[in-house]
Amino acid sequence: MATQLKIKKGDTVQMLAGKDRGKQGRVLEARPRDNKVIVENLNVVKRHQKPRPMRDASRMGGTQMSPGGIIDRAAPVSVSNVMLVCPTCKQPTRVGYHFKEDAKSGHAVKVRVCKNDGCGQEIDR
Repeated sequence: MATQLKIKKGDTVQMLAGKDRGKQGRVLEARPRDNKVIVENLNVVKRHQKPRPMRDASRMGGTQMSPGGIIDRAAPVSVSNVMLVCPTCKQPTRVGYHFKEDAKSGHAVKVRVCKNDGCGQEIDR
């Protein structure tokens, strides 16, 4: 069974460890099964790539090739090494949960909340 992450795609996070410690970036992909996230422009590694023909290239003309060479790519980072940045107070924060009643359906909805002193705002809007 996959675990649930407190960080989602599109969140702004701050790196806590590693070569990019202190920098902030947006989450491009969350991988709950591996407990990892990919953060835009952080934990960038170089990969050597061969030129390859592109899939579903245009039917007109010859085959199109994807470029080869040394490519910079963001590598996955453990969720324990990043911390969510509250959109309201702009500070790295731990994530709490509150249950709020949904206006449309009337059911209780789980909402992420900032745990910083004096903030307490909802992270999910």
